[in-house]
Amino acid sequence: MKRYRIASLIMAGVVCLAAVTTGFAADNFTGTWKMNPEKSQYNPGPPLKSLTSRVEVMGDMVSFTFDGYDSEGKSIVPEELSIKLDGKDYPIAEDPTRDTVAMKKIDDYTMEETNKKGGKVTTIVRTVYSRDGKSRTATTTGTNAQGQKVNNVVFFDRLR
Repeated sequence: MKRYRIASLIMAGVVCLAAVTTGFAADNFTGTWKMNPEKSQYNPGPPLKSLTSRVEVMGDMVSFTFDGYDSEGKSIVPEELSIKLDGKDYPIAEDPTRDTVAMKKIDDYTMEETNKKGGKVTTIVRTVYSRDGKSRTATTTGTNAQGQKVNNVVFFDRLR
């Protein structure tokens, strides 16, 4: 009987460890992130002066809040977006650059966002979170509202 209890306790410990590890891996995205302009590249420019984003994952939903300053120093109106990570298109109101967005989780360290205007893909943003949890890199490719090719690489440091 004692051996059975010890084996049960060991098995329970393994299950708890797996749950904690899985929970951590599933939540690598959550945090407050500040753009590092020195490590970021905008093509075409001009780059933003600053950008802070807050990300929160709740099950299969992700919530983003962005604020900062554009290239001329004008405050960016704080933007909030909550979307399901299922890869389906969801409408976006009052955005001249897109009318739908689709997001999906690629793996525990990668998310992908597809933006469309009039049913046509305009940009794809692939965000990769570092394994150490200290940074993330968002790479945007596609075409902007002016018809220019876009290839931006924006580096973020984790604040918390």
